[in-house]
Amino acid sequence: MMTDVVESSGDPTDAAAARTGTGDSAAAERIGEIRRRIDEIDRTLIALWQERAALSQEVGVTRMASGGTRLVLSREREILERFRAELGADGTQLALLLLRAGRGPL
Repeated sequence: MMTDVVESSGDPTDAAAARTGTGDSAAAERIGEIRRRIDEIDRTLIALWQERAALSQEVGVTRMASGGTRLVLSREREILERFRAELGADGTQLALLLLRAGRGPL
């Protein structure tokens, strides 16, 4: 049976278990390593998200300044399809969020 929440009594072992969800020191150490890598990936994803949004906004500003349209729906469909093909339904949702971050809500 799995436990969702761990109570801490102040014992360092309990504190480690509260942070990792396990009292096994080897497993807790491995979880810590994995989580550090997850945190690195999260930082990279955030930076890439921000860069992508800024670039997308620049495309829109450049296009509109030259008399073009605010959106190019064929491009948005291409992006949606790429993410859907690689990640399934969650990819579609992710792509929609990325598109909105770059162009704002419709």
